[in-house]
Amino acid sequence: MTPFAFNTTAGIRLGSGIAATLGEIAGARLGKSVLFITDAGLVSLGLCQPAIASLEKAGCSVAVFDQVEADPSLATLMAATQAARAINASGIVGFGGGSSMDVAKLAALLCGSGEDIDEAWGVANAKGPRLPLVLVPTTAGTGSEVTPVSIITVSGDEKRGVSSPVILPDLAILDPDLTLGLPASITAATGIDAMVHAIEAYASKSANNNPMSRMLAVEALRLLGANIETAVNHGSDLAARSAMLLGSMLAGMA
Repeated sequence: MTPFAFNTTAGIRLGSGIAATLGEIAGARLGKSVLFITDAGLVSLGLCQPAIASLEKAGCSVAVFDQVEADPSLATLMAATQAARAINASGIVGFGGGSSMDVAKLAALLCGSGEDIDEAWGVANAKGPRLPLVLVPTTAGTGSEVTPVSIITVSGDEKRGVSSPVILPDLAILDPDLTLGLPASITAATGIDAMVHAIEAYASKSANNNPMSRMLAVEALRLLGANIETAVNHGSDLAARSAMLLGSMLAGMA
């Protein structure tokens, strides 16, 4: 067998309603001062509040940064990093789609290591350490909660990325309840995005030498293909939503 390496998130929890127990699960790991990175839409919908309340019940002081936009900018990343430094954050939560999770990954890195972002761009340039980091996806699409990659828009249409195992989170919390209210159009778009990730992983040259990637890609496609139609047409179907969230995560791993 050809030698291969495989890295992913150290801890993964999946379950209906589990985000509302975030403090119990991860409060001790995150510490007393937590920056909660998300977007304004999720805050206005009230999706964040149970997780925040759980952290506060566990003794964490929580500050919310809700300025993340789609395709987050370098300015947003630096604002989140400054917000974390302002409260002397001991840990960071990324709650939302891939944008919020990508910002959380790099804010945790920059605060934990003091690195300059310009030195971290690229593959294996980020050295760490980072702050304790927990990611909570609210869509079944990017799989960012289990990938060592973060993408930021640095200028206009120019995007740059950081790829390093250092930015893998300590814990991913997958709660299908958070996806129940997604519109059909977003469910379809994010689901197809996850399927493309799985296909790319399966077809890539590196996957041909990595049995873990191929296995994960196959199972991801099975779950996503079998459940996307139900999730789109019957958004309150918890079983389909759970399968989509799991499939998206496996595609990200692959």
